Amino acid sequence: MLKKYARLHQRCQSALSQLSLPRPFTIDALRQELSAQRRRPLHLHPLPEQAARNSICGMWLATETDDHIFFEQRTSRVHQEHILLHEIGHMLFDHRGTDLVQGAAPQALLPDLSPQLVQRLLGRASYTNRQEQEAEMLASLLSIRASQSAARAPHGVLGRLEAALGARAADER
Repeated sequence: MLKKYARLHQRCQSALSQLSLPRPFTIDALRQELSAQRRRPLHLHPLPEQAARNSICGMWLATETDDHIFFEQRTSRVHQEHILLHEIGHMLFDHRGTDLVQGAAPQALLPDLSPQLVQRLLGRASYTNRQEQEAEMLASLLSIRASQSAARAPHGVLGRLEAALGARAADER
């Protein structure tokens, strides 16, 4: 079990190393960074009620031209951010669709979207398969890295000036 966890952690660290985290870190800044990196817009949407009733709290939908992440709004901001980071994990690993793509599921969850547009639809409901474990681990590592980045961010005018000049702030010495 420990080796399996270590391999999972290593895959996630490798994927994370390919991503430049914005400073200061915000979900919107990360969304913009990913849009630029992937050369396609990334849109964030509230999750349709039908999906939430089916125990889904997040989904990544890829069309030919755009990425869309849907997230549960009836939860805390911290949980919403984790859901978004989890779905971003699916994007970074380029995970393929699950059973949600089969049959009428996309049409039932997203009735205004043409089925021909949907290339990938990943819904987050459990963590039992490799794709879900990778996305969950990556979300946690992204969150940790973002919080570490925020802790090192310069504070106040003097801190920003020192950072711009390449000097260390007095409280870091």
